[in-house]
Amino acid sequence: MSARRPSRLIAAGLGHRDIGFAIGVVLVLAMLFVPLPSVLLDLGLAVSLSLSVLILMVALWIPKPLEFNSFPTLLLVVTMLRLSLNVSSTRLILSEGHTGTHAAGGVIEGFAQFMVSGDFVIGMVIFAILVVINFIVISKGSTRIAEVSARFSLDAMPGKQMAIDADLGAGLIDEGEARSRRKELEDESGFFGAMDGASKFVRGDAVAGLIITGINVVGGILIGTMQHGLGLGQAASTYTVLTIGDGLVSQIPALIVSLAAGLIVTKGGTEGAANEAVLGQLSSFPKALFMAAALLFGIGLLPGFPILVFTLLAAGMVALGEVLRREALARAAEAAKGPPAPQRSEAEQEKESLAEAMRVDDLRLELGAGLVPLISSPQAALPGKIKSLRALFGREYGFVLPSVRIKDEGRLPTRGYAILVQGVEAARGELRPDRMMVINPAETPVALPGEHGKDPTFGLDCLWIEQSLTPEAERLGYTVVDPESVITTHMTEIIKDSLPELLTYAAVKGLIEGLDKTYQKLVTDLPGQNQVIMIQHVLQALLSERISIRNLPLIVEAVAEAARGTTNVGQITEHVRKRLSSQICQALKDPSGYLPVITLSPAWEREMTDAIRVSGEGRNFLMSPQRVQDFVLAARKEIQPYAQRDEWPALLVGAEARPHVRQMLERVSPTTQVLSHAEVHRKASLRTVATVGG
Repeated sequence: MSARRPSRLIAAGLGHRDIGFAIGVVLVLAMLFVPLPSVLLDLGLAVSLSLSVLILMVALWIPKPLEFNSFPTLLLVVTMLRLSLNVSSTRLILSEGHTGTHAAGGVIEGFAQFMVSGDFVIGMVIFAILVVINFIVISKGSTRIAEVSARFSLDAMPGKQMAIDADLGAGLIDEGEARSRRKELEDESGFFGAMDGASKFVRGDAVAGLIITGINVVGGILIGTMQHGLGLGQAASTYTVLTIGDGLVSQIPALIVSLAAGLIVTKGGTEGAANEAVLGQLSSFPKALFMAAALLFGIGLLPGFPILVFTLLAAGMVALGEVLRREALARAAEAAKGPPAPQRSEAEQEKESLAEAMRVDDLRLELGAGLVPLISSPQAALPGKIKSLRALFGREYGFVLPSVRIKDEGRLPTRGYAILVQGVEAARGELRPDRMMVINPAETPVALPGEHGKDPTFGLDCLWIEQSLTPEAERLGYTVVDPESVITTHMTEIIKDSLPELLTYAAVKGLIEGLDKTYQKLVTDLPGQNQVIMIQHVLQALLSERISIRNLPLIVEAVAEAARGTTNVGQITEHVRKRLSSQICQALKDPSGYLPVITLSPAWEREMTDAIRVSGEGRNFLMSPQRVQDFVLAARKEIQPYAQRDEWPALLVGAEARPHVRQMLERVSPTTQVLSHAEVHRKASLRTVATVGG
């Protein structure tokens, strides 16, 4: 039972760490004013030395400086502890020093006898050297590094913050990861700023130790000779020995803590513990060890140098370098072989094959045998271009595209590829992987030797030329496209047409979970059984007209407003479009800042209005097939001249007719935006370029 009591007391103490820490700080301050007996002084000095060693060990083993972000606070407390002990020891030395070297306790006497060894002059020299090492070398260097680190950390904050925001906008990270990175960035800036100030404690401690030592020597000699009748030699010997012991027992912990501070601030961006980082980087270059060994052996051959010592060191470096060289070769061979293939039974292989056959990917790119080098060669650029494509869509449309699975497919032509959306083939094409595709913007034949073909994306006539002819083609003003860009351009157009299908329920749920709590509450308060489905349908309707959903908080707010009066997704979407009018108009502006539009003639406006029939919450559009065809032909006639110049003015119609007009034009001109009068932002400057039926 008695054996368990200490452990219980320790456990109870650990359960009240906050109180214990506060009591410890109060006791440190009390030592400045309350005289300590020599026994308690010994205990305090031992604690100071132990804390210093503990701090050094932690500094050696932490993988990152931020994992010891309490170091500046701890440094202040430990420094204050040493100074309080200095005051207590000075009080004992000056008041009891005449009784002998045991006056200030066993720790100070032990340090004094061990370091002085009967000659206090040697002790003074050693003490002075320790002060110089601590004050001029370690603490001054640590202070400078801390200042530079704090300044660089502060200067780099805006750039790092912008990088986090860019990754979040591109969909490369989620909101939780962004918050975590911002928190780490704030912690890093605060830590290096605190280290800049804490390093001043170390230098001040060294200066204070030097001044206290001088006071002890001079004051001790005066008190010993004038008050206690000691001879000058005896007083100098006694008080100097005690002062040296006191100075050493204070400076050695200070030196250890200074070293710990230097280790922490010099780690910088190095990952891993100090021993792993230093030894790992030094051992990464066996040739350096061989060169150092040769230099050491050469030094040993110089006259008067101990050749045996230098030869042994050189031999050790050669042996270490050879071991490291063999380890590097073994690692390279292991990496070349790759991981061993796991042994699987026939049943497992069959099950995996069936699962593979049944798998439906949201986005999939299948390549014929001749196009496999586009993803398998060491210089393959296609995977990187597809990754950039996903980031581009994330920034532009506001949600992360599903991963694109790339697979070789034997059923395709050798130089063919296919793009699948949710398991259904959306497009296919053929290209020449070892050539460049050339298109003449003037739509005249390309005056270069090559193989004629069709651009898989837009169906334009093209020519596949040798790569060596690329400079000549560019000089002639032709558009030159590499095979990887042909595929990614084709994928871009297919993805734009498939955005609603790619915005899955899981993706919408993830977007909502990334919102602030206030907007999440708006979603849960929506009427109906499944609010996420309602939000998904609205977002899909926006994406079907290529409207970005990046401003999700505003969209959710608009949905909540509209849902008070209706649950019809079409009407809710029209309200959301009005709230997004600024964004929509901004996207449709031409380089001059105007919004080009094609309007409807008054006759067509009246006919569109008359065709709408209200039925409950719905709106029915009753127009004869012949008049629908007439309108489509008339609209295409006005749109076509601009489409040939890759210009896409919006079609401006009435608010009630907008969704129905969009539905009529969707098949013949999906790129044309249909804009209602209510969606024109008050600051938008319109420019009418044509009129349907005018």
